[in-house]
Amino acid sequence: MRPRSGPTVQHRVLASRLRTLRERAGVSLQAAAVALGAHPATVRRIERAETGLDARQVRVLLDRYAVSPAEAEPIMAGLAAASLPGWWHQWRDVMEPWQQEVIGIESSAAVVRTWHPALVPELLRTPAYEAALCRALSAHAAPRRDRHLELLAERQRRLEERGAALWALFPAAALRTSVGGPAVMAEQRAVLEEAAHRQHLTVQVVPLDFPPHPMTGVPPLHLLRVPAPEIGDRAVLETPGSRVDIIDEPAAVMDYRIRLDAACAAAPHPGSPLPKGTGSTGNP
Repeated sequence: MRPRSGPTVQHRVLASRLRTLRERAGVSLQAAAVALGAHPATVRRIERAETGLDARQVRVLLDRYAVSPAEAEPIMAGLAAASLPGWWHQWRDVMEPWQQEVIGIESSAAVVRTWHPALVPELLRTPAYEAALCRALSAHAAPRRDRHLELLAERQRRLEERGAALWALFPAAALRTSVGGPAVMAEQRAVLEEAAHRQHLTVQVVPLDFPPHPMTGVPPLHLLRVPAPEIGDRAVLETPGSRVDIIDEPAAVMDYRIRLDAACAAAPHPGSPLPKGTGSTGNP
């Protein structure tokens, strides 16, 4: 079973390393399972970071793969940190399983790119904007909404604190949709205008009268890049009906990246003023 708070990137890296070591040693899943006295599915879950990393099991697997002490020592030393719950663990009561997985990757991402076809992207929203959106779209009680807002604020804070790059693309229609009323929208626009002065933030807004582009009609999309070779890029697609697809197949992720690249290239430069009536922002 996947840890309740979702695996951290450190956990994913170690799990991937175990798979690489098994394959390098030419040991099958079945043979690794025999060494553990377990089912092959157990080894597969370990290698997919779908279960906790047990020190005894890891030691048995490293011995079976004939891993040298010099190579095994940092793996065993990293187990304690990799097994710790992610910082988001305390908010797991208001998170869906897919959110735990996404935030687990987002928490170590060096680059986050996001597209929303109708609203201001989540990581750029003010607390008042997000609260108004929750009241309009969610049936959750106020305490749950408050917890959700705390989680979003912490995500935004941590993203900025570690200097991760956030690149957002959305249509000007998002700023014409009145979420929470004039005061809330004025604050939200002011935050987007201030983005022009933030080093790691890029905002592009597609004008209302702009022709169709490669992201036209595409549901909310997020591309996450983690600076660890063991962790491939992820595409997160929020499809209609509250379904979320987390895509890790390289060709599919590349296809979305190409589409987003083309849409950003076609859109006004980040340093350009916002369309009339919405203010101006952007940072190259």
